[in-house]
Amino acid sequence: MVRIQAKEIRKDHPRYQSLIIRKKITESFENKVVASAGLIAHGRGEAFDYILGEETCKESIRASKAAIATILLAKLAIISVNGNSIALCPNELVKLSRITGAKLEVNLFYGNKKRIKEINKKLVEEGAQEILGINEHDQKIISEIKSTRRTVDSKGIFISDVVLIPLEDGDRAEALKKMGKTVITIDLNPLSRTSRSSDITIVDNIVRIMPILIKEANKMKSLSNKELKEIKESFDNKDNISKVVLRMLNNLEKASKRV
Repeated sequence: MVRIQAKEIRKDHPRYQSLIIRKKITESFENKVVASAGLIAHGRGEAFDYILGEETCKESIRASKAAIATILLAKLAIISVNGNSIALCPNELVKLSRITGAKLEVNLFYGNKKRIKEINKKLVEEGAQEILGINEHDQKIISEIKSTRRTVDSKGIFISDVVLIPLEDGDRAEALKKMGKTVITIDLNPLSRTSRSSDITIVDNIVRIMPILIKEANKMKSLSNKELKEIKESFDNKDNISKVVLRMLNNLEKASKRV
């Protein structure tokens, strides 16, 4: 596997963090972990991140707390893993799984044995003990989905009550909702079908929000179910998304005055 050489990108470059992320995505594409469509999806997300101000806002923090409360209250929570998420934060995905008890499941839009094998290998390298979605004998079909993502693990997403779907496509988000599951997403586009159909939408860059989710999980895992329910039930996803959109509009207005 090709490793990122820090010396290739100067740390004093004004776009250092963004360039590092791009490099991780492109190298993972070369290694067959990220699909070509994943490059496009990343570019689209990066555009929204500019408008967001490339920082984690209070609305994202609020959504993150609701997400962790929901995961901790779940009977069976699943963290869905795709190419882009494993390229950007494999260690954080495994950590969040370990702290919350949510299980990891590999689920790909453009799935093939090689990609699944590479992603499974990366998760194992980061310390994952149990990985779902890699055994063909455990597959179930979600009839509402027409893409290859209709295949899920019979021991995971298929029977779960809560699913965290970072960097997700709208078709599957809507289908999971129809199945009665509580859907949590990480999506930089607050206007996407995924964002609008999810129960909890975290509008943020996954590389910024994953460490925050881990921090919140460590703090909240000692809370009582009553306290967790209060956090979960006090969260209004539509209102939170509206506030993020207003934040973006304000950022655009400020930017227009600097041109």
